[in-house]
Amino acid sequence: MKFGENKLCTSVRLALSLGMLAASAYGTAAFAQDAQSNTTPPPDQAKSKTLETVTVTGSLIRRVDVETASPVVTIDRAAIQATGKQTLGDLVQQLPAMTGGNVNPQTNNGGGSGNSSINLRGLGSRRTLILIDGQRLLSKDPNAIPADAIERIEVLPTGASATYGSDAIGGVVNFILRKNYQGATFTANVGTSDRNDGDQSGYTFTFGQTSDKGSIMAGINYNKQDGVLSSHRDFSKNALSLSGTSVSVGGSSSTPYGHIQLPSAMRSLFPGGCGPSGYVTLNPGGNSQVVSPANYHCYGNADKYNYASVNLIMTPQERTGGFVNGDYHLGDHVTAYMEAVYEKTSSNFQLAPAVYGTGTGVVVASDNAFNPFGATFQTPQVPTDRKFGSRLVTAGFRDTFSGRYSTQINTGFKGDFTVFDKNWNWDVGFNYGHESQTITTTGLADQNKLYTGSSTLNANGTATCPAGVDPVACQFNPFDIHSAGSVAALKAASTAAPSNLYTIQRTWHAGLSGELFSLPAGAVQLAVGFEDRKDYEHSVPSPQLVIDPTTGSCQLGSECISAVQGGYTTKDLYAEAFIPVLAGLPGVQSLNLTIGDRYSRIEGFGSTNNFKFALEYKPFDDLLIRGTMEDVFRAPSLTELYSSGSDAPLIHTDPCTGYKGAPAGSPLALACVNVPTDGSFQNINIVDRTQAGTIIQGARVANVPIKPEHGKSYDFGAVYSPSYLPGFSTTIDFWRVNLNDTITTVGLQSLLNVCAAGATQYCSFIQRDATGQISPTTIEPFANLGSLNTAGIDWSANYKLPKFSVGGMDIGQFNVGVNATYLKYYNQDTAPGVYAADVYHDAGHFLPYGSGASAACPDNSGICLFPRWRAQGFVNWQAGGWSAEWRMRYIGRFQNGGPAGSSMDSYPDGNSGTVLKYGSTVYNDLSIGYNLAMINTRLDFGVNNIFDKQPPLLYANNTLNANTDPSDFDLMGRYYWARVTVKF
Repeated sequence: MKFGENKLCTSVRLALSLGMLAASAYGTAAFAQDAQSNTTPPPDQAKSKTLETVTVTGSLIRRVDVETASPVVTIDRAAIQATGKQTLGDLVQQLPAMTGGNVNPQTNNGGGSGNSSINLRGLGSRRTLILIDGQRLLSKDPNAIPADAIERIEVLPTGASATYGSDAIGGVVNFILRKNYQGATFTANVGTSDRNDGDQSGYTFTFGQTSDKGSIMAGINYNKQDGVLSSHRDFSKNALSLSGTSVSVGGSSSTPYGHIQLPSAMRSLFPGGCGPSGYVTLNPGGNSQVVSPANYHCYGNADKYNYASVNLIMTPQERTGGFVNGDYHLGDHVTAYMEAVYEKTSSNFQLAPAVYGTGTGVVVASDNAFNPFGATFQTPQVPTDRKFGSRLVTAGFRDTFSGRYSTQINTGFKGDFTVFDKNWNWDVGFNYGHESQTITTTGLADQNKLYTGSSTLNANGTATCPAGVDPVACQFNPFDIHSAGSVAALKAASTAAPSNLYTIQRTWHAGLSGELFSLPAGAVQLAVGFEDRKDYEHSVPSPQLVIDPTTGSCQLGSECISAVQGGYTTKDLYAEAFIPVLAGLPGVQSLNLTIGDRYSRIEGFGSTNNFKFALEYKPFDDLLIRGTMEDVFRAPSLTELYSSGSDAPLIHTDPCTGYKGAPAGSPLALACVNVPTDGSFQNINIVDRTQAGTIIQGARVANVPIKPEHGKSYDFGAVYSPSYLPGFSTTIDFWRVNLNDTITTVGLQSLLNVCAAGATQYCSFIQRDATGQISPTTIEPFANLGSLNTAGIDWSANYKLPKFSVGGMDIGQFNVGVNATYLKYYNQDTAPGVYAADVYHDAGHFLPYGSGASAACPDNSGICLFPRWRAQGFVNWQAGGWSAEWRMRYIGRFQNGGPAGSSMDSYPDGNSGTVLKYGSTVYNDLSIGYNLAMINTRLDFGVNNIFDKQPPLLYANNTLNANTDPSDFDLMGRYYWARVTVKF
C-alpha cells in the first residue's frame, strides 16, 4: 500500500505500476495484495507507450503482455511487507514450489552462516538460478539483498536453461529492484517470540530522486536477530532417540566419560562382556587407572551425550547493508545505469564440545602412563587395536563465527534505435560479484598439544614423559578428561582457528532485442545476446584445520577442511524469437510460438546446445492455454569441484553385515575389504547408532571424472480469467523435470549401496580398517550419480471481490486466494543400468540423515522432506487507511520409512520395516496496518504462527537439528512483530 506519496513520479514509474497491477490481477502471487498507486500521468505519451513493454521472467522478449507461456509467480511489495519478514529468504522459502531440504537461520548444524537457500522443485539451490533484475547473483543468498530495495519478486518454477544458461533447472527467482523512487522513507521494526526470546530489530532508510535526466535511489539497512538455545523449547531440549517403541535421551556416543572398547582379555570382567561391541565408560568419580566394575560400566544408550540442549534453534545474525540503483540519460536514446547491493553479515552457530578419540586421529600408546587397558588405541591397523572416543566438555562449546561480505554490481549502457520503423533495444554491461567470508572456530583443542605417547606413571599419580614433551601436555589423561591434569592440558591446547573463503564472478553481457517484421497476426520479435562469465573460488583454511588424507583428521581433530582453489569460464550465445502465428480468428483469439536456443562453451567441460519451445493459445479472451518444453543443464559448481572437508555421516545398513566371503573382484568383495569372512561382522556405527568419520571431496580433488547435468523440463497449463466474474483468475500447470547425470555427494550409505550393487567405480573410495570397520579416510566424492525424475501439479486461484457496503457503510475491498503444489513423484535412480541399484521414490517421504535417499538433499541440510501437498492461502482486506491479512501455510502429511527391504526402508526406529506416519501441519499468520496519512506514517503489527503450532518430532537418530526439520517447520513458535514507516 502506498501512503503519503507526493506526485512527482515519471512515466517510467507509471509503466511499472501498471505492470504490477496487471501481474496482480492475472498472476499467481503467493500473497496477492494490490498496491495503491499515487502517480502523475506521464507528459510524454509516446515515450510511456514504449516503456510499457516489459521483459517477464522466463523470456528475453519485451512484450506488453504480462501473462506469457511461462508460469510466473509474483510476490509484490505489499505482500513482502505484510509478512513482517526482515529477510527475503524466509519469505521465499515458504512458497509451495519450494520443497526438499533448505538451509536457513534455523539450521544450526549444517548452516549457521546466516544465509538461506532457495530450492525450487526440491532440486536444490544449485539448480535454482537467482537473479537481480535479470542478472546473476553470485551468493545465491536472498538474505544478502536488502528487502527495502525490492519492488517485487518473480518466481519461475520451471526449467529455463535456454533462456538463462546453467543452473536454471528447477527454475528462476528474479528480484526486481525499485526504480524511479521520489522522496525518503524511514522504517523501524521489532519482533519477539511469546517466550521472550528470539528478539529481532531492524532499521532502514531509503531515499530517491527522479528527474527528466534520470533517477537515483539508495538505501541503508541494519537488522539483528538474537539466537535461541534448543533448551528453550520442549521439543528440542533433549536429543531424543527412538528405538522400537522406546524413546531415550542422549544422542552421541562420544561422551565426557569416554566410549572405550575393551581388549578381549578384559571383557570377562564385565557382565556379558559388554555385548557384541565390548565398550565401557568411566563411572563419574571413578578411578580411570583401575579397570573394574567399580570404576567402569558397560556402555549403554543411557550413557549417550545429550548434545541437543547446547545447540541453537535460531542462529544469531547481524546484517548491515545498502543499495544504489540509478540511471542517467546521456541522450534521447542512450542511458547509463548501475545497480549495486552490499551486505555484511555476522552470524554464528554453536555445537556441543569437540569430539576426541581414535576417530579424530588420536593414537594412545599401550604404555602411556594413563592407559590401564594395555592395548594400543587407534584406528585399527591390526585386530588387537582398540577404539575410543570422548567429549572435551572442559574445553567449552564449539562456536563458529562467520563474517561474510557480499557485493554485487551490475553497470553498463542501454538504449534504443529504429531501423525501417522497427524499434530495437540494446544493453551492454558488466556484472561483478564478490563474496569473502572469514570463519573462526573456537572450542577446539590442538591434539598435538595433548600427549598420549609412551610415558611412566609416578607414585603420586602424575606422569613422566620423554625429554622434549611439554610438562603440561604430559599430564593429559585421555580416559579421564575431568582430572586436574587433563583440564590444565586442555586449557593450554585450546585455540581459535580462522579460515577464509573468497568467491568471484565476473560477467560481460550484451543483448539486443526488437521487431524483425510483421505478420498478419502481429510482429515477429527477436532477442539475441552474448555472455562471458568467469567463476573463481579460493579457500584458505587455518593450518591447524588442514585435513590429513592419510588419517582423515586434522591437528584440531574436527571441522577439518583443505586449501583448494579453482575456476572456469563460460561463454554463451543465445537467441529467442517470438512468432505470432494466428490472431483474430474464430476459436483462435491468438496463437503465439516462442523458440529459443543457447549455445554454451564451458572451460574443461566442452559445449552444450539447449533449446526452448513455448506455445500460447487463446481460444477466446478469458482463457490462455500455455506450454513450454526446454532443455536444461548445469555445469558443476566450484564447491562440487574443489571442496574438501571432514564429515560425520550416519548409516543404517552395511552390505558386509554377516559377510561370509565373495569371489575376488566381485562388487561385494570390493565393498568388504578387510571384513572377516566368518559371518560375525557387524558395523559398529550401526550397532551403536554412532556417526562414522569420512572425507567429502570435490570431483577434481577426488580425481573423479565429472560432466554437466542435462535433461528436459516440461510445463503445460492454463490461465482462466472469466469476464463474467471480474477480479477472479485461476491457473493450473502440469510440470515435469527429467534430469540425467545428476551431480551429488556420494554419501557413505550410497557408496556402500552402489558399490555392492555393481557400480564398482565407487568401491575404491570405501576404506576399512584392519577389523573391517569404516575408516575415517573413506572419501565421499562429488560425482555424477544416476538420474532424477519429478513431476507435479501447481494450482492457484485469486478473487478480488467487488467493493460493497452494508447499511450505507463502506466495508472495503476483500481479496482471497490460494496457491498449491501437488508432488506426483520424485524418483532417484542411483545407477541407471546397474542391476540391483536402488531407485528411491521420495514423494510423500521424509528422508532421514544418513539414509541412501538423502543423497538428494541439497545444500548440506542433511535431510529432506517431500510431502505430497504444500499450499498457501490468504484473505486480505483494505478500507480507507486500514488493511489486514490472514495467511495460512499448509505442509501435507508424510512418512518416514517403508516396507522391509525396500529402497525407502530407512530404519527410523533402528528396525527394518518400521513406518512412522505424520499428519499435516498448518501455520496461521495475521497482520494489520493503519495509514496515518496526515503525518505520512504507517503502523503495522502482526503475529506469525498465531496458534503456536509446534513442529513434528522426527527424533535425533533421523535428523541433525532439534529433533525435527528446521528447513520446513517453524521452531520459534508464536512470534509478534511491529513496524513503523515514516515517509518524508
